[in-house]
Amino acid sequence: MKVFPEQVTLCEVGPRDGFQFEATPIPTDVKVDVITGLVEAGLRRIQVTSFVHPKWVPQMADAEAVIQRLPQHEGVIYSGLALNTRGVERALAAGLRVVDLSIATNETHARDNVNMTVDEGIAQAEAMLRRVQEAGIEAQLGLQTVFGYAQPGDTPLAQVLDMAKRFLDFGIESLSLADSTGMANPLMIEERVQAVQELAGDVPVVLHLHDTRGLGLANVVAGLRCGITWFDTSLGGLGGCPFIPGATGNIATEDTAYLLEQMGLKTGIDWPQVAAISRRMETVLGHAFSGKMHHLVEA
Repeated sequence: MKVFPEQVTLCEVGPRDGFQFEATPIPTDVKVDVITGLVEAGLRRIQVTSFVHPKWVPQMADAEAVIQRLPQHEGVIYSGLALNTRGVERALAAGLRVVDLSIATNETHARDNVNMTVDEGIAQAEAMLRRVQEAGIEAQLGLQTVFGYAQPGDTPLAQVLDMAKRFLDFGIESLSLADSTGMANPLMIEERVQAVQELAGDVPVVLHLHDTRGLGLANVVAGLRCGITWFDTSLGGLGGCPFIPGATGNIATEDTAYLLEQMGLKTGIDWPQVAAISRRMETVLGHAFSGKMHHLVEA
């Protein structure tokens, strides 16, 4: 029988990846209350915002205000997403110690998302990493659409591996593999994750899974079989990407924590407490979330 890791880390990305996709403006007070509740529920790594132009993602216009009001707890790591050097500078000025960088691996996605080639994106990411190193903080480098963009597997594995090796040589804190369009299946997870792990050595490999086709939790189990101990999740299954047609949310934090608990794996997360936050946010945002377990818990 396959031996799974005893301890699994869930990084909450709802305050960024989840909230950015919402049309209803979310007040800063509400964002801070949600993050505080997530910390109280046991989340120890939270992606709290992104440093992007408010014209393109107005929900993230209060990035600095959110960071200034974050609850400080020992052992809790807050990070923010930056997509260019201006974003990195804002993250540094805001006082974050970890910045999340993200780059396209698929040529079509690169053009659709940021109107760049993959090579142009690589050059920009290298400039961002150099600035991060100068500042003495840490960076997670995320590779987008690793498992496909227009169809499953249309991102060449050789390109993913070349980019992974290139950025691992920078001394990044962690390497994230994103199923941005939710096209991965368990066999593809095992193939691509294992190939990247051979390059990564001691650098943690993170899985960022979207549940667009309902395979998110199956892909979690596939990742566990490969020894992955770190997954991005989002409260209630919120999330998506404004620039990927049909994209839906991440795997839900409470659903993933429940799955792991049932498998006897430790996360340190009180999933009913996260579920209650999701229920309350459904009321705030005026629509049902795609997750499952929060429907079983009273807000």
